[in-house]
Amino acid sequence: MATEAHGEATGLSFHPMDQFIVRPLFSDGEVHWYTPTNVTLWMFVIVLATLALLVMGSRGRAIVPTRGQSVAEMAYGMVHKMIADIAGKDGLKYFPYIMTLFMFIVFANLLGLLPMAFTVTSHIAVTGVLALAVIVGVTVIGFVKNGVHFLDLFWIRSAPLAVRPILAVIEVISYFVRPLSLSIRLAGNMIAGHAVIKVFAGFAAIAAVAPVAVVAVVGMYAFEVLVAFVQAYVFTILTCVYLKDALHPSH
Repeated sequence: MATEAHGEATGLSFHPMDQFIVRPLFSDGEVHWYTPTNVTLWMFVIVLATLALLVMGSRGRAIVPTRGQSVAEMAYGMVHKMIADIAGKDGLKYFPYIMTLFMFIVFANLLGLLPMAFTVTSHIAVTGVLALAVIVGVTVIGFVKNGVHFLDLFWIRSAPLAVRPILAVIEVISYFVRPLSLSIRLAGNMIAGHAVIKVFAGFAAIAAVAPVAVVAVVGMYAFEVLVAFVQAYVFTILTCVYLKDALHPSH
C-alpha cells in the first residue's frame, strides 16, 4: 500500500530504487544472513568473470595475445605500475590483493549495467566491507612494519609544536573517516547513475518524449561505463595511498 501511495503521489508507474532491493533467490520470505540472495548470485558471477579473464583469458600466454589476454595484461600492468609509483617497491608485496580488489569492483560495476542484473557495489554493506578490509589491513601492516612509529602518521613534525596536537586530532579523525569516504563514494555513484538510467527508461514509454529519453538512456549508459572504470580506479588508487602511509608513516 505504501508503494502504491508513493507511485500515486509522484505520478510514476515505476520506482527507480526498486532495482537495489535485496531479494532471496529461492523464496519470497525474509532475508537472513544465511539466505542466498540476488547479491550472492551476482557476487558469484563476478568471481567467475574475474577468473575467466585473469586465468582462462591469459592461460595461453601467446606472443600475439588474444583480446582476453590483452585486457588481462593491461589490467595487470596498470595496477602494478600504480602500486609501484604510489607505495613504492615495498608495496608490490601486496599486489595480489590490490589487483583482486580492482578486478572485483570493475566487474561488479560493469556487470551491474546488464539488463536484469544487480549492482552489488550499490550497497554500503558491500562497499563498506571492502573499505573496512582495506583500512584494517593497512593499519595492521603499519603497526607490524613500524611498531609504535606508525603513530608518526598523525604527528606532523613539520608543523609548529603548538599546533601539532590539534593537527593530530584532525589526522586521527580523517583516518577513521577513510572507510566511510571510500564506501559512500563508490556506492553513491552506482546508485545515482543507475537511478537516472531507470528514470529515463521510464519516460521512454511516453511517445511524446520517447526519442529524447532513448538518446538520454544511451548517453547515460556510455557515461556509466566510464564511471564504472573510474570508480574502480579511484578506490584502488586510494588503497595504494593508504598503503603508502602504512609503509612510510613519517611526514
